[in-house]
Amino acid sequence: MRSPTIVGRRQDSRPRHQQIAAELRAEIMSGDLEPGAQLPSTPHLVARFNAANATIQRALQALKDEGFVRGHAGKGVFVRDRRPLVVEASTYKSPDPRGYGYELLKVGEVTPPGDVAAALGVGGDDLVVMRHRLLVHDGAPVELSWSYYPVSIVAESPLAGRVRVRGGAPQVLAGLGFPQRHFSDRISVRQPTEKEVQELDLPPDVPVFRQFRVVYSDNERPVEVSVLIKGGHLYELSYHQPAE
Repeated sequence: MRSPTIVGRRQDSRPRHQQIAAELRAEIMSGDLEPGAQLPSTPHLVARFNAANATIQRALQALKDEGFVRGHAGKGVFVRDRRPLVVEASTYKSPDPRGYGYELLKVGEVTPPGDVAAALGVGGDDLVVMRHRLLVHDGAPVELSWSYYPVSIVAESPLAGRVRVRGGAPQVLAGLGFPQRHFSDRISVRQPTEKEVQELDLPPDVPVFRQFRVVYSDNERPVEVSVLIKGGHLYELSYHQPAE
């Protein structure tokens, strides 16, 4: 039996400092370099990666910007005791809400993006209510979100006003006769837009998670679509298979 031919194998064309940062980042995330561990010296890294000193310094600076390591003058570079913000994908809420808050950036009736209009089952010219928020954790921006609702459902509700919603959207929708029954998620990874880099204060070359969630009520009616953008250097998504 002939082995399949592998075609299109791409060479890594990233700048050398990005390649080196990626190798060290993977070792930190896997636990091979544990929290508190000192990274090898610059001469050691120069020899290991066959790279110039300046290239190693750029790689280390990238890891510092992302929060993976920190330098101590006269001592070296050490892995930070930094735990990722783990999100249970089944609820997409932090298991520990302490330290979280949000800023309501915009509320209003808008023409939805194409994928949102399709998911809500509205026409391309129909308006929906949008709530745009910035989530912060310990004072640092960690997520941008846009939530969209049919005007016919929420026009006279707190969701249409520029106020914090007591009890959250699920409680308001349930009170309007549209309780959440289930949802579907699509999660992808891409490079951030300029706006996302600025508002999430992202280091260079960091991708973002994009979550596209559709919430359904009775009779499979879509009542909410949310788009959430998170810095890929901060988060891990956690999935659990329920016991049968």
